[in-house]
Amino acid sequence: MDAFNKKEETAATTVGAYHLKYKIAVSGAAETEFMAPDALEKVETVGRLIAERGMVAVTGATTGAPYWAAKGAKLAGGIVIGISPAATKREHVKMGLPLDYHDLIVYTGFGYSGRNLLFTRSADAVITVCGRIGTLNEFTDAFEDGKPQGVLLGIGGTTDMIQDILKNAHRGTGKVVFDTDPKALIEKVAALLKKEESEFDIE
Repeated sequence: MDAFNKKEETAATTVGAYHLKYKIAVSGAAETEFMAPDALEKVETVGRLIAERGMVAVTGATTGAPYWAAKGAKLAGGIVIGISPAATKREHVKMGLPLDYHDLIVYTGFGYSGRNLLFTRSADAVITVCGRIGTLNEFTDAFEDGKPQGVLLGIGGTTDMIQDILKNAHRGTGKVVFDTDPKALIEKVAALLKKEESEFDIE
């Protein structure tokens, strides 16, 4: 075997042995006035737990719940990716959206509704926290795509309606788990991801 082919074989072996980090999207409202008193603390905990498990946090790069999830992940030493509705960094800032607590921000230029689909599709699983209509949109996008999802109950908004929506929509429950405790919810989502990979022999 010549040196070039040997080098290529070594590279292929290295790539094959590499395990990608799970990317967990945290979906939640940019406005926080309607949330439960302990909501932001719980959302920050969700971000922290994602980082502590060695997973990557993905946010919608906005204020409110996504910002606090990003903060929790970064303060725990994690990686945070933002998916912005803006087309450029300048537009992002002019829209009043944050830059801090993120390692990188992808500027989609698709506005909020277009961004929502890219946001959920960029992740391996989605965790829904206190939400409004946009958060519900992200939940249904991920549901239609068959994504593993976790819903944090008891902290306000449309998030607490999701169980009833699934019941009345007559489409089954999909790959959705619920809990009021951030740690228990993260464990359930991690179990869903592990089960999904085992079914398809993905390493």
